[in-house]
Amino acid sequence: MIASVTGTVEAVGLDHAVVGVGGVGMLVRATPTTLAGLTVGREARLATSLVVREDSLTLFGFADDDERGVFETLQTVSGVGPRLALAMLAVHTPDGLRRAVAGEDLAALQRVPGIGRKGAQRIVLEIGDKLGAPGDGAAAAPVVEQGAGDAPEVVDALVQLGWSEKIASGAVASVMGRDEAPSDVPAILRAALQHLGGHARV
Repeated sequence: MIASVTGTVEAVGLDHAVVGVGGVGMLVRATPTTLAGLTVGREARLATSLVVREDSLTLFGFADDDERGVFETLQTVSGVGPRLALAMLAVHTPDGLRRAVAGEDLAALQRVPGIGRKGAQRIVLEIGDKLGAPGDGAAAAPVVEQGAGDAPEVVDALVQLGWSEKIASGAVASVMGRDEAPSDVPAILRAALQHLGGHARV
């Protein structure tokens, strides 16, 4: 298993980064918050989890070992694969998920695209105390400077997370229509995810 990668950040997208390690560019899937802490041209370390499938090898990256641990624990729940686990970490912090599970907050879990009431109940039941107790929480990652003109890419990222294009477009339009609209792509995506919390996923 590849436990971590350290190298120069060569590119940052909405759902992935490319990190140069020993002359090899490694594509790493990650949440918007983790990606927001990366800057092209600077060195970075990401805790990683390699997911092996019959037809693919996918590397997922995280800001720290704790986030990776939560990602891997989530996948012990029946019906939760790496894509859904990553979506959960895109909507909630690790401690946010711990609080939701410990408090049996089904509504909070259902804010994640792809999780209905039964799925939320299954997560609470099967995870139990595996995630541990909530801590003080991690500090917010610094923002990557990007142009808000890339907002259409945010719609694509939301669709990949499970929202319909119509609802994703509406959320981005709502966020961009605010008096103090976010001015960079990661912030637009985080704001849109907050806006979508509790909305129907159809």
